[in-house]
Amino acid sequence: MQNLIETVTPQTRPLGAPTSVPASVIGPEGQRITRDTLPPANTKRWVIRRKAEVVAAVRGGLLTLEEACGRYMLTVEEFQSWQRAIEQHGLPGLRTTRLQEYRPGTLKDPAIRSF
Repeated sequence: MQNLIETVTPQTRPLGAPTSVPASVIGPEGQRITRDTLPPANTKRWVIRRKAEVVAAVRGGLLTLEEACGRYMLTVEEFQSWQRAIEQHGLPGLRTTRLQEYRPGTLKDPAIRSF
């Protein structure tokens, strides 16, 4: 099987950073993702595909967790929730609407809901 992650050695990198950084990783739909093809830093509308691409970039080493959170103004908890959603429910778990269909047990207590 062919290695799906290409690597390059950057000229400069932070102290303690890995010696090689991937040039690209394989995204959630099988496409090649590079730093240039990641969602823009000013993304406001987080659709499933964009969330999954950022998670794939961090998992593949294209971005560090700190870089992703800083670039996209995310909290570590928010990013980790995306990661858990993918692990537990696949891409549909990243939906923000109709969560009950994709994530069983996420409905609020019926006594609290207002009708």
